[in-house]
Amino acid sequence: MAVDRVQGQKIPEPPTAGGTPVKLFIAPANYAGQGYRWARAVELDPRVSARNMVYTEMNPFGYDADFPVRWRTVTHSHRWQRAQLRALTEDFTHVLIEAEFPPLGGLYAQDIRRQVKALQDGGTRVAMVCHGSDIRLPSRHRALEQWSPFQDDGWVDVREVEEMAADHRRLLDDLALPTFVSTPGLLLDVPYAHLLPVVIEPNRWASDTPVLQRSRPRVLHVPSNSLVKGTAEIEPVLYKLHDEGVIEYIREENVSHDSMPAAYAQSDIVLDQFRLGDYGVGACEAMAAGRLVVSHLSDQARDVVAQTAGLPIPILEANIDSLERILREVVVDRQRGRALAEQGPAFVARLHDGGMARTALEQNFLRS
Repeated sequence: MAVDRVQGQKIPEPPTAGGTPVKLFIAPANYAGQGYRWARAVELDPRVSARNMVYTEMNPFGYDADFPVRWRTVTHSHRWQRAQLRALTEDFTHVLIEAEFPPLGGLYAQDIRRQVKALQDGGTRVAMVCHGSDIRLPSRHRALEQWSPFQDDGWVDVREVEEMAADHRRLLDDLALPTFVSTPGLLLDVPYAHLLPVVIEPNRWASDTPVLQRSRPRVLHVPSNSLVKGTAEIEPVLYKLHDEGVIEYIREENVSHDSMPAAYAQSDIVLDQFRLGDYGVGACEAMAAGRLVVSHLSDQARDVVAQTAGLPIPILEANIDSLERILREVVVDRQRGRALAEQGPAFVARLHDGGMARTALEQNFLRS
């Protein structure tokens, strides 16, 4: 910690819990702000208080978090590690570990099994939640999805990702703890897991701007991860339709999260992703805005969503091969697209406003 002292970095105080019977701590990934959102969701139950932590370097977009802590601190500060363990065993009743990352930093050489045992020995109940790339097995995904990003290793070393995901699955199997996944497609990788739906604030994304009224529909694509979203594969079609005057294509990059509600409101169609067969926070935000979301979802993901929400997900199916045809059809038949877009806010309010996430955690973890 000598470097931190020279830089004037102080070791943060350990997390504190609320004065409720159930006290949940979620750490340390906070991908897309979900740790923070799940914490707020469960707090709608007056018997539950919740806090989340994120390793600062894992939060480059600055999503809200209760306790941001520098990676150097959690890895090297023995004082922080001891204080963290003491806080989680004395002040909290439950810990939800995200993406198989160590919630106690460098303690026990970052050994998750030993950290879980230390928490349990202190009387704290523990559960696990997988976010996506931490558990998605490339070989399984490649066998099911024609356009899987794991068909080649042009963007990652697929063998290394395979080994990591397999190791994480073995860890989950060995721990035999309550386990959750944040998207329906991940149930293929962890069949015994419970779906913990991603959470957004629907009111923040709501828009009364009419959809598909322009003569040239405005089509938005935000390639936050262009290799996973299939940007290179779909853009030739989009530029072609743009040049023909069929659509107005807008590609937004390096946009702050605070700017996205306006970006969605100014669009008619939002193209999400075309290689994973799943959906996440971005699609939910666009649906909450009442935009027509076009994306590739597997039948498995659609079936899980329909069974969970009691509603079909209002995302128009298209893949890399069919996207041009689908967009041309939408331009000709506007009513179908409008009808799907109009279903978006109600669907998000049903599955992604935090209510079902709270129920999933209460029924499968917090009441144990």
